[in-house]
Amino acid sequence: MEAQVHQPVLVNEVLGYLPPEEGKVIVDGTVGTGGHTLAILQHLPETTRVLGFDRDAESLAFARERLKPFAERVTLVQGAFGEVARLCSQAGFRHVDGILLDLGFSSYQLAASGRGFSFQRSDPLDMRLDQTQGRTALDWLNQLDERALADRLFEYGEERRSRRIAREIISARRMGSLENTRDLVDAVLRAIPPRWREKRLHPATRTFQALRILVNDELNQLRQFLEGFVRLLTAGGRVCVIAYHSLEDRLIKQAFQSLERGFHPFEESADEAVRSFFPFRRLTKKPVTPSREEIANNPRARGAKLRVGERY
Repeated sequence: MEAQVHQPVLVNEVLGYLPPEEGKVIVDGTVGTGGHTLAILQHLPETTRVLGFDRDAESLAFARERLKPFAERVTLVQGAFGEVARLCSQAGFRHVDGILLDLGFSSYQLAASGRGFSFQRSDPLDMRLDQTQGRTALDWLNQLDERALADRLFEYGEERRSRRIAREIISARRMGSLENTRDLVDAVLRAIPPRWREKRLHPATRTFQALRILVNDELNQLRQFLEGFVRLLTAGGRVCVIAYHSLEDRLIKQAFQSLERGFHPFEESADEAVRSFFPFRRLTKKPVTPSREEIANNPRARGAKLRVGERY
């Protein structure tokens, strides 16, 4: 099991911002294989409780086994972080003292799931975190026309070659040669000749990112979370969100700024109806990033940005 354990990012920084007092309830909305939750249970007071949510049933089962020594202090539930208020209510909590989201993708999912998240081997084009619902990546690739696909690759993956890549993907689809991740990688490579490729980034990275975001509706999940999390926090409660690309980080920054100015996220207006009644302040004016040492020890930490806010 240990070979597949995901190494969590910015652990010390997260622990430094979460409330250290006795008897606090912390939500890990992206529990994954349990790395951050394990650190919280080990380093915060023994009376700290953790509610852990994740859409991926396989990762959740892994975390449940890993966290067995703390079974009395942790509750794990399958569910999306965008529904955090409903999930907390169902678990018996109207308010919590801290919330953590790590929006990154775990090493476990890349290495062990076989669901199409990795471009380094041939897997089915699925990419769903929750295997019980939603359309697969192949479903989307078979349904979108060339222009719509290019738009998704550009918006969600920030892929500059989106038009060329979409053209090659649609061509592969028409020829009946788009069935698995290897076929998708081959289409991307045909669209991006070697002279245009980045040295540190596989040519298919942004395409796979875009499809994963599309399949799992990740940006809407984040918006839904940002629009409602502050109501869950107690006075003095804190939220920590780790993002890895500019689309996510921009949404988090905008939402925190709006809340600090007294407005609901994404709804700033002179209209009093959109005023927020939950005092909120940013504790990080600029995002906290990993140290060089952490990046050297865990290359997946590169690009991580932590933003923290507090209801007061």
